[in-house]
Amino acid sequence: MLDKNGIAQRIAKEVKDGYYVNLGIGIPTLVANFVRDDIEVEFQSENGILGMGPFPVEGEEDADLINAGKQTITALPGASFFDSATSFGMIRGKHVDLTILGAMEVAENGDIANWKIPGKMVKGMGGAMDLVASAENIIVAMMHTNKAGDSKLLKKCSLPLTGVGCVTKIVTNLAVIEVVEEGFKLLERAPGVSVEEIQKATEGKLIVEGDIPEMIL
Repeated sequence: MLDKNGIAQRIAKEVKDGYYVNLGIGIPTLVANFVRDDIEVEFQSENGILGMGPFPVEGEEDADLINAGKQTITALPGASFFDSATSFGMIRGKHVDLTILGAMEVAENGDIANWKIPGKMVKGMGGAMDLVASAENIIVAMMHTNKAGDSKLLKKCSLPLTGVGCVTKIVTNLAVIEVVEEGFKLLERAPGVSVEEIQKATEGKLIVEGDIPEMIL
């Protein structure tokens, strides 16, 4: 079973040389810490930065340098800063190759709910709706179940949707799953996790074909 860093480390393997990548709030922000040193990747944040680096080490944070989630970040040499209108122009213009988001729920048809829990105060959807409407490659980083042990990979989302039929792949603490027309296709299982455990933790239709390999980090 993976922790949050393990999820981010596995997703980093999906990042290719030359990619422009948007990292959502939460687990996705950790992905920048695990990208291979031999490839060039540009991380973008919708509050107006292109060229984010790894999280700063403790004691070296710059309070003026933050991402869209108000977390302190680092900037790589050559990074650029701009207004949010330009940032969303990049997103809506489909100039982002990969979007990595957190989620509270994902449905077997690729719907995603990641911005609001009814009854809880939120400041707004932020850039999530623009990201899911414009991106063609969306990977979700999430825990497979909630704190009560209920599945977050569902037949149908119960929370307000952020996007419809847009998720392509999901990496959880238990598995790597591809969203296909028939449902959730199991690609890899986390170290020490059995197929049966993943099936038990998945409410939506889980497609298991042949032997499922253990993921390599």
